[in-house]
Amino acid sequence: MYTSVYLNKCFHRCSCRGGLHTSGNPILSWNSQGTLSSINPSNTPISRKRSPYKVSLDDIVLEFGTSSHHQNLLSGLLSFRSALHSIGIIVGFQWLDGSFLECVESLRHCPPNDVDVVTFYVVPNGQTQRTLEISHPQLFDHDSLKNIYHVDAYFVELKGTAVGKLISESTYWYSLWSHQRDSLLWKGYLQIDLSPTDDNIALDNLNRIRSQGSSS
Repeated sequence: MYTSVYLNKCFHRCSCRGGLHTSGNPILSWNSQGTLSSINPSNTPISRKRSPYKVSLDDIVLEFGTSSHHQNLLSGLLSFRSALHSIGIIVGFQWLDGSFLECVESLRHCPPNDVDVVTFYVVPNGQTQRTLEISHPQLFDHDSLKNIYHVDAYFVELKGTAVGKLISESTYWYSLWSHQRDSLLWKGYLQIDLSPTDDNIALDNLNRIRSQGSSS
């Protein structure tokens, strides 16, 4: 059941911004705990409309780019994706989670530090995981990514990974991200395509939001 208490305390989330492009695929409002529900409350418990929710990159920009701090984090996420695309990593998807998707400004009285990202990807033709890491070490270094792009980033290779390991990795991240770390409260998270198709639209939306101005 949604309440207005947390929504009033948190910064305003709204995708109805004039002149901005949107896919029309809405992201759930925060629930009374200030998180995304793990199951869409408008559906039955056995419905497949549950976390991770598939949304577009520009939907995320429109929903969460509501302060200069959030806009900076989104800019880092877009730059991180651009860096991946530049070395041929374009097939797969990303799971997004962490305090960035929660109403932490109200609940914990602090802004999110970064965006949690797990990239499930297919290694480009002619490359291996090892050759990618050797030729682009900074792009696969966790601390560097956090400092440069403000993303808490992890990687899971799709093609070429043993089925058992892939299942184990997916189960691990689903289990970890389906609950809050401190309270074990069930929560939801988001999935976006790794393809660069939506990135220009998302960047255009972010730039427009910045030009219109927002709360800090």
